[in-house]
Amino acid sequence: MNIFGTLTALIRRLRTGTSQDPVRDWLVVSIFSAIVFTGIVVWNIWAFDTVANGGVIGAPVPETKSVFDQSSLDTIRTIFENRAVEEAKYMTGVYRYADPSQ
Repeated sequence: MNIFGTLTALIRRLRTGTSQDPVRDWLVVSIFSAIVFTGIVVWNIWAFDTVANGGVIGAPVPETKSVFDQSSLDTIRTIFENRAVEEAKYMTGVYRYADPSQ
């Protein structure tokens, strides 16, 4: 299937019996483009206003249960606290670090 040939045949059939008028054709294209552009601008203004006022575009997402439970978060917090304690031991001199480059 040659889409270019199909489009050419369709355009030729639509233009049969009409005179060629480039001014009219450009006017139609320009008006159509202006209408589409106006629609896009109006849509973007509406979408921005909706989101800026805290609204949702589309269906609102239902509330879901939290993915994390508190015991997992407490375990992670404990791990980081233990790391901080070990780092403090290096900083205060409890642990000695032997620098192999010296």
